[in-house]
Amino acid sequence: MTLTTPEAVPPAQRTAVGIRATARISAVSRGGITTLPVLDGDGPFELRRLRSRRSEARVCVVGAMSAPLGGDRLRIEATAQQGAALHITSAAATLALRGPTPEHATYDVHLTVAEHAELHWLPKPLICAAGSNLRQTWTVDLAPTARLVLREEQVLGRTGEPPGHVATRLTVRRGGRTLLDQEAEYGPGAPGWDGPAVLAHHRATGQLLVVEPDFENKPPEVQLFGDAPEDGQAVLTPLVGPAALVTAIAPEGLRLRHLLDTAQTSFRHTASGGHAHGNRHQQSPGPGSSVAT
Repeated sequence: MTLTTPEAVPPAQRTAVGIRATARISAVSRGGITTLPVLDGDGPFELRRLRSRRSEARVCVVGAMSAPLGGDRLRIEATAQQGAALHITSAAATLALRGPTPEHATYDVHLTVAEHAELHWLPKPLICAAGSNLRQTWTVDLAPTARLVLREEQVLGRTGEPPGHVATRLTVRRGGRTLLDQEAEYGPGAPGWDGPAVLAHHRATGQLLVVEPDFENKPPEVQLFGDAPEDGQAVLTPLVGPAALVTAIAPEGLRLRHLLDTAQTSFRHTASGGHAHGNRHQQSPGPGSSVAT
């Protein structure tokens, strides 16, 4: 669905080398309420507007076809303009599958958050089925007063099958300076991925990144979640930024989700004296009174 688009975008088509598709979301603050002038789905990305929560606009990414498959080139671009609050989730897990070509698939997410804006990227997990080969990136550009909550979960293989291959890169810039730039690789062909220094016997891994200007005055402390390593654990690490990163591993997806849910709840209790994310931007000036899966 397109309400406003800067230019016509040709519809995605499945070819011998895969889908080429780009979905776009833009959130703008008007009178203290966030609206969505651009909600442009493409290819496997169907974008649905959800009921707003206070001043926050909410979008759900719905899979319209099987993707990513080998050879696919997928991209989501989401922008929260000045003063806007945008929450993006997905309707179901993303399943990466072997495609008709030996080419790897790519799934790139580009997020831009302007001054006094806030963006939550909270999709359901990515499942890398046997034989799949995916390269996934997140590239985030933040203004100095922007807030971000970004969560990613990866499950290596469906029940009873070997994992697929996935290589990821997360790059976050704040005020034009690099806050975080890290790469990871799991599955067949990745050196040492199932060794004791990486995942060992675990087959689910994920991260939660929170960028919060209030952390400059009161950064979170290092914290460990989970008692038994064999059942999975997560660790919260403060970053210079101000930001904090939670990294988790677990035997399976449900346990991973529980660990990340627990860590995310801890942020709500500690950030800015207990104020929840999604409310503070209302006190910041707007510009003229501003994603899968």
